[in-house]
Amino acid sequence: MKSVCVYCGSNAGARPEYASKATELGTRLAREGLAVVYGGGNVGLMGIVADAALAAGGEVIGVIPEQLVGWEVAHRGLTRLEVVANMHERKARMFDLSDAFVALPGGFGTLDEMFEMLTWRQLGLGDKPCAFLDVAGFYAPLAAMMDRMVEERFLHADQRRDLWHGDDLDTLIDWMRAYEPAHASKWLDEKRRKDLR
Repeated sequence: MKSVCVYCGSNAGARPEYASKATELGTRLAREGLAVVYGGGNVGLMGIVADAALAAGGEVIGVIPEQLVGWEVAHRGLTRLEVVANMHERKARMFDLSDAFVALPGGFGTLDEMFEMLTWRQLGLGDKPCAFLDVAGFYAPLAAMMDRMVEERFLHADQRRDLWHGDDLDTLIDWMRAYEPAHASKWLDEKRRKDLR
């Protein structure tokens, strides 16, 4: 593992703990010798993660759509800033550059990006670890929703277990380094799927 993609809010959120955890994550990844790949912004938790990693001597690669550069939110002090045409290209490029994915608190964009990576993994398009780094229970309701997906048979239990959720950075780093992907089928009932063909 050489690089970690961090998805997080372009706002800083309502609690100071969010910024503190973003600073802790950026600093820790740099000290572990892991490059940070992220959305290229200089605002919110995005900017905090990037600045913390840079301050700790880390490599930070931003990938930002041209439209957002035009809104003047691009971070100009990164190791490298890649400007792409749109959000689709951003997701693909961040996937190519990253060996793991971590979500800090954020909004629609954070969830969109992380769930696309989870979907790609579910479909066999990738096998990289995905984790929700929780802060003050922010992701607890989402974790409960994913548990319900398993209970209601929309998600394979092994794929749910394949997603890390917690608040301890030591545990997260160890889990990512030792990660072995689950090989559960997307289909919960293979016989029924074959019968429908």
